Amino acid sequence: MQSVDRAVSVLEILARHGEAGVTEIADELEVHKSTAFRLLGVLEERSLVAQAKDRGKYYLAAGVLRLAGAAAARLDISQEGAPVCRELADEVGETVNIAVLDEDAAVNIMQARGAASVTAQNWLGRRTPLHATSSGKVLLAHLPTTLREGLMARTLPRFTPATVTGTAALREELRCVTEDGYALAREELEVGLTAVAAPARAHDGQVIGALSISGPVYRLDEARLGELSGRAVAAAAELSRRMGYGGD
Repeated sequence: MQSVDRAVSVLEILARHGEAGVTEIADELEVHKSTAFRLLGVLEERSLVAQAKDRGKYYLAAGVLRLAGAAAARLDISQEGAPVCRELADEVGETVNIAVLDEDAAVNIMQARGAASVTAQNWLGRRTPLHATSSGKVLLAHLPTTLREGLMARTLPRFTPATVTGTAALREELRCVTEDGYALAREELEVGLTAVAAPARAHDGQVIGALSISGPVYRLDEARLGELSGRAVAAAAELSRRMGYGGD
């Protein structure tokens, strides 16, 4: 933990000063120069800091921008998604969530409940499997091919008799997701739970989240799912517009 604390302190020092040498950083951390040099070496390997070779000074590198950008995107989609979720939940009466990719899972960062879902469980903050949820399928379908195939090559756990665990079957379903513009999950994570989700995009068109509507299967029959899929697509498009996306 001490090493982690010191590494974070190095980043804070560079953020404060713009750039600093090993001696300056060691003095602020009150550690030996060799310790500061090792910390900087690890951070440099991860592209979090870089060294100006002509001056020997270190400064924050592009890796920090990448992390900051990811955090900002998650914060932005949560803020912009709140009114979209609330309005949709009020309209359809079911639970509406926004999920983003978290390594090999979908994590729900925003939730609103409609009148019919007052007894529904809380999905906020939960990491859910990509292959067994509508949001997860949306996120999985829009990953780069290599990454998607790598995730699908793992053993996919079965949660209910309806969970799709075969790679070929899941691959075909994901193809339909990209063509149709939405994903369905019929009792694949929990028996009795059905959901539909559509992609939310950033200003550059990249899929950064999935907006879903979920509810009990006795309310979300095939006819109802057909209606809700259109609602989910429209709401996700509105969220994408709020995120700066101007495409179709």
